[in-house]
Amino acid sequence: MQVLLVEDDDSIAEPLVDGLARYGMAVHRVGTGRAALAAPRPEMVLLDLGLPDLDGIEVCRTIRQTDTVPVIMLTARGDEADRVLGLELGADDYLAKPFSVRELVARMHAVRRRARPSAAGPAPAHPRTVGALSIDHRTREARVHGELVALAPKEYELLLVLAADPGAVVDRRHILETVWEPNFFGRGKTLDFHVAALRRKLGDPAWIETRRGVGFRLVAQP
Repeated sequence: MQVLLVEDDDSIAEPLVDGLARYGMAVHRVGTGRAALAAPRPEMVLLDLGLPDLDGIEVCRTIRQTDTVPVIMLTARGDEADRVLGLELGADDYLAKPFSVRELVARMHAVRRRARPSAAGPAPAHPRTVGALSIDHRTREARVHGELVALAPKEYELLLVLAADPGAVVDRRHILETVWEPNFFGRGKTLDFHVAALRRKLGDPAWIETRRGVGFRLVAQP
């Protein structure tokens, strides 16, 4: 895997580069946000938030304007507001420091699997329409009232699972095992963060209804 590591702290970056190399990963390390945006396109971005020039949040926002490369945020800022903002901007995962290389590698492989074409089944030949929402499987794009909705890969996969049977409640475990992976080991609120981000991007929280203790369902809006 070709990895871009964006980390300005040598004491963190150097052992991390060595550790990832032991797992067969080729790591290109840069220390600033501008260098990250100018670097050749990798297969994975590991992005620190506390950079000396551009904030990591801004770097993620800029990447997502033109690219769907998987992004994992690595940061000492572990409060919920930062996690939610990073995920809403399109980060694929969020790992708070300190962390083990082994956990990071497991998350990298999980994110990479999620970024591949949908495991939710073969793509229909024509766009799926649910109320004002249209999902085009050929382009992996979603539109509301004809306006493009900028979705990160796993947000698109989440929407696809919910849209497979509009109005039906999809249980949490099925969503996690389809959009993420079987026996998903991530943080307990991962799914809730992504549902919140998807609601906001669709422009109306009424699109996704929560059935407490069970799961979620997509509700067509006019």
